[in-house]
Amino acid sequence: MMLIRLVVGPLQVNCYIIADETTKEAVVIDPGDDAGDILQIIKEKGLKVKYIVNTHAHFDHVGANKAIKDASGAEILIHQGDAPLLDSTSAQARTFGMKAASSPPADRYVKQGDVVKAGEVTLKVLHTPGHSPGGISLLEQGMVFTGDSLFAGSIGRTDLFGGDLQTLLHSIKTNLMVLPDDTKVYSGHGPASTIGEERRENPFLNKESGFE
Repeated sequence: MMLIRLVVGPLQVNCYIIADETTKEAVVIDPGDDAGDILQIIKEKGLKVKYIVNTHAHFDHVGANKAIKDASGAEILIHQGDAPLLDSTSAQARTFGMKAASSPPADRYVKQGDVVKAGEVTLKVLHTPGHSPGGISLLEQGMVFTGDSLFAGSIGRTDLFGGDLQTLLHSIKTNLMVLPDDTKVYSGHGPASTIGEERRENPFLNKESGFE
C-alpha cells in the first residue's frame, strides 16, 4: 500500500493519496487546494484515482475537487449531511476573507459502515459528526483518517455551521476511542498521532478531562 501526504492551501490541510501498489488504483482524501501538486504526484506514480473522498465539506478540504475529478474521472464521495456545505464553498471562504473554488456535487453519498475500495485499499466509513453534520472518518487496517474530528492533542472546532461539541465528543467516543491504541491517526491538519496517545494525552479526551 502507498500512502502520500501533501499539505495544501493556506489553511495547511493534509491531503492524503492512498493507493494499491499493484493495481495503482487510488483514493484522494481531502484535496483542499494545490491541484497541480496533487496531479503531479498522481502522474509520477502512475495512479488511477477511483474516488475523491471529502471527510467533510468545509471549503479548505474540497477546493481541488473539480480539478482532480476533471483530470481523473474520479467520483466524489461525501456524507449526505454535508451536501449543503459542498454547495456553499465560496460563501464559506468569504467568512474567512478568502476565496475558494466551487466543487461539483457529490457523485455518491456514503454512510456509517460503507466501504470504499480501490484495489486492495479498503476504507471503512465511520460517521463522526460534530465538527460538521456529515463529518466522516476512514478506517483502514492500522490507520484512521479523521478529517477535522480528531487532531494530535486536540479535537475539531465546533463553532462553525452545524458544529456541536457534545455530538463531536460522542462521535469520538463511539467510533474512534474504541479502536486499538496502536491505530495511527492521520488528521486533517497537523501531525500524525495514535489512538493510544490521544487517549492518554489529549486534554479533551484523557481521564483528567472527565471524558468517559
